[in-house]
Amino acid sequence: MFNHLLSLLIWLPIIGAVPVLLAGSGRPNAARWLALLFMVLTFVVSLFLLPQYNATAGGMQLVESHVWIASLGVHYGLAVDGISVALIVLTTIVGILVVVGAWEVIKVNTHQYMAAMLVLEGLMIGVFCATDALLFYVFFEAMLIPMFILIGVWGGPRRVYATLKFFIYTFLGSVFMLIALMYLYERSGTFDMHVWASLPLTMKEQTWLFFGFLIAFAIKVPMVPVHTWLPDAHVEAPTGGSVVLAAVMLKVGTYGMLRFILPIVPDAGEHFTWLIVVLSLIAIIYIGYVALVQEDMKKLVAYSSIAHMGFVTLGIFIAFMLIRHDGNVDAARLGMQGAMVQMISHGFVSGAMFTCIGVMYDRLHTRQIKDYGGLINVMPWFGFFYVLFAMANCGLPGTSGFVGEFMVILASFSANPWIGLFAAFTLIIGAGYTLWLVKRVLWGQITNPHVAEMKEINGRETFVLAAFAALVLFIGIWPEPLVHLMDSSVTQLVQQLAVHKI
Repeated sequence: MFNHLLSLLIWLPIIGAVPVLLAGSGRPNAARWLALLFMVLTFVVSLFLLPQYNATAGGMQLVESHVWIASLGVHYGLAVDGISVALIVLTTIVGILVVVGAWEVIKVNTHQYMAAMLVLEGLMIGVFCATDALLFYVFFEAMLIPMFILIGVWGGPRRVYATLKFFIYTFLGSVFMLIALMYLYERSGTFDMHVWASLPLTMKEQTWLFFGFLIAFAIKVPMVPVHTWLPDAHVEAPTGGSVVLAAVMLKVGTYGMLRFILPIVPDAGEHFTWLIVVLSLIAIIYIGYVALVQEDMKKLVAYSSIAHMGFVTLGIFIAFMLIRHDGNVDAARLGMQGAMVQMISHGFVSGAMFTCIGVMYDRLHTRQIKDYGGLINVMPWFGFFYVLFAMANCGLPGTSGFVGEFMVILASFSANPWIGLFAAFTLIIGAGYTLWLVKRVLWGQITNPHVAEMKEINGRETFVLAAFAALVLFIGIWPEPLVHLMDSSVTQLVQQLAVHKI
């Protein structure tokens, strides 16, 4: 099994979607239990990655390679490093929580919803495993289909608009990446990403390739100014769709930067570091202010996600400044490591925040902040979890939200004190919009009689929120296992940044 562990992780949930679909609309409980079974099995298989992957050695391991399209030299190539392993385990954990969270919520075409979730999970894992660029592109594009269905079928009143906007943005960006992939194939005769990493390229070639990749991955992150699709997609998506979108799919954009921009076009990456740093700081500060004025809870958390993902792009590209301008390897590793921890942390914190909003929406059927108030009086246990996740969203020490942001801020100060100062400003803005949200929703007197009738969270909801809480606190209190898992891979990425191709 270990020789094909990655293939099993990819195809187990995808194949599992078939019996879930065959359960039909007449047996929703069968579809739910089958979906949960395959999600749990996939999670169990993903746990085998931890002992099988040698975190000390680092590098790409558990390699699988089979000829796929012989005439083009395309291979079904899979492998993982520490960063991939962390993201895969994140994906499988979120998959279980999404299925449990939707257990009583999705009542129409339950079998199709669960099948779409299973297919989506398999495709996302495929992205994190692919070492052949064409295979990566297939998984990258195919993810759009189940998410398109999830938002378009089970979304809100403006779901068609949000779905089309989401699809057009992401598909258009992918066209630029495809052109870049085709050019690299013509230059090298292969789609092997490892070969491309050592391919000599002129500055002009690197510049064009850099922007081809950047457009595709910046839209997926999303970065300013190509971020406008995300709030609409989150608002209209069902709770499970929002959780997966925020927790995992946004990470595909930054993961693509690690696999394509850093090793393949490092000189262009260095040259345009200032652009990414500026856009990241705009996301951290300006989008934070945008979140502050939102009246829809989902929109507020969606804009918050854009701001927090700005820390990931900042940490990745600040390493260019530190390694190439200052020769500060330790600070570059710190920034890159902080970006990776922030990716995982944001997956759990944002997933938890959207789950909390879903719990409230299922009872009151509104996401408007003004419709709530005094909720802590009738749902104290829910209020406990909500405050915990809000504190993590603020970056409170002891929660996972603090660890990655603090590491990136420290690295930014080493590169330029002004960058560090602007990055640290998010701690104030983030606390502003998050605490303002909590104050209006939880505290005060109940003014809406419907709020007074809301019931406390049940056992199923408690399980989901408690699982998110345990993960947020575990990473916040003891981040060492996660840092160790990714450390060798981060070190090798930083070493790649120091290599000039021209």
